[in-house]
Amino acid sequence: MDWQFLGETFLSLVAAIPLTIELAVTSICLGAILALLLALARLSGVAVLDWLARLYVFIFRGTPLLVQIFLIYYGLGQFAAIRHSIFWPFLRDPYWCAVLALTLNTAAYASEIIRGGLLSVPHGQIEAARACGMHRFLIFRRIVLPLAIRQSLPGYGNEMISMVKATSLASIITLMEVTGVAAKIISETYRAIEVFVVSGTIYLAINFVLTRLIQFAEYRLSPHLRTPLAVTRENAVTTTTAGEPQ
Repeated sequence: MDWQFLGETFLSLVAAIPLTIELAVTSICLGAILALLLALARLSGVAVLDWLARLYVFIFRGTPLLVQIFLIYYGLGQFAAIRHSIFWPFLRDPYWCAVLALTLNTAAYASEIIRGGLLSVPHGQIEAARACGMHRFLIFRRIVLPLAIRQSLPGYGNEMISMVKATSLASIITLMEVTGVAAKIISETYRAIEVFVVSGTIYLAINFVLTRLIQFAEYRLSPHLRTPLAVTRENAVTTTTAGEPQ
């Protein structure tokens, strides 16, 4: 094992981490907004909106992300209308093509997660809010959405981890994120094992931090599941007293 080469490879790949994180964060944030709109369309009761949302989810969940990236980056430029539109400055940039593909893909999966969270909100709490005189938007903002976020967080956390790993596909359209830099180093040194071990370790570290953040968010959003400090101290005192000799 060449530790000097591993160290040099690590420094080269660390420089590409900001682009990887930027791709993941941007696509996750934009995808969350689109996913919420899709979930609301599914639950709106309007047949046209429901059908369009179902079709969207079916297409983007049923086709590989790699194919979607190719279609957006290589396919859209073949249409003259797009090349002469206001969107062309963005669609000719590989970064924005990658963000668009990742956003559209994660929105399809996340919409089903959010829809499940919205459906899990107890109907009794909604009825109680109506009895208090809350209007529909206030009920959604104060009651339904917070509870749905808490219920959806574990599943959505898995989707966020998947998106961090999916950013590696952006390397096929010339973006030099972690996998792109790793592929460049391999093409120059032909030492694939060492390079991929280092790149895999970097992805593992990023996802480790992400899982800890998700767990912290779950903890903060579940105050009803925490043991009150007073009760904990009381139990400790009771246990100590019970263990003392008579």
